[in-house]
Amino acid sequence: MRGVIPVGLVLLTTAATLSAQTGAWLGQPMTAWNTPAAAVPASGIGASSQAALERRCGSASAGTAVASDALRRARWVTFRHLDQSFEKGDVEVIGGMTGATPGCDPTLFNLFVFVGGRFAGTVSPTAMMPSRDGAAGAVRITGVDTLTVEFARYMPGDAECCPSSRMRVSYRIEKTGAGPTLVATDTRQVR
Repeated sequence: MRGVIPVGLVLLTTAATLSAQTGAWLGQPMTAWNTPAAAVPASGIGASSQAALERRCGSASAGTAVASDALRRARWVTFRHLDQSFEKGDVEVIGGMTGATPGCDPTLFNLFVFVGGRFAGTVSPTAMMPSRDGAAGAVRITGVDTLTVEFARYMPGDAECCPSSRMRVSYRIEKTGAGPTLVATDTRQVR
């Protein structure tokens, strides 16, 4: 069986690699990953995988029709992050996933910000996994053009339930002629 890699090993290696990458950006100086007038990034899953996940776990009430349709066209399956809707004024934060547990909890996801129905950006430059470093938690829309998101920070030896700390990232929505853009402005350890 030389050259054959067991499927389970590939999945674990991929998950471990992604976990190591997802939260790495939180320990670096903030850099811009969202650009004005950008399209929703493609999820990377195929149409048949998206359709199957949508049938099994899609949430019709995850967000406004405009935001949900934009995510679906980019092959994300919408969901309500932490079972909540995040809308205030014309700002909306909606979850998009590419995988889910049998109970439909997202296994690979990002959070997308829309302003007045236009895509402004993602809260993380990389896809996130629950119970892993860099996974989004609490979301707060704090003003007409500001929001914060808390991210888990795991250290070696932390149990999946209990990250050693959390980082709060503050964002500003820049409104330009080209379109709204989500910009990370500050990180702060909150635990």
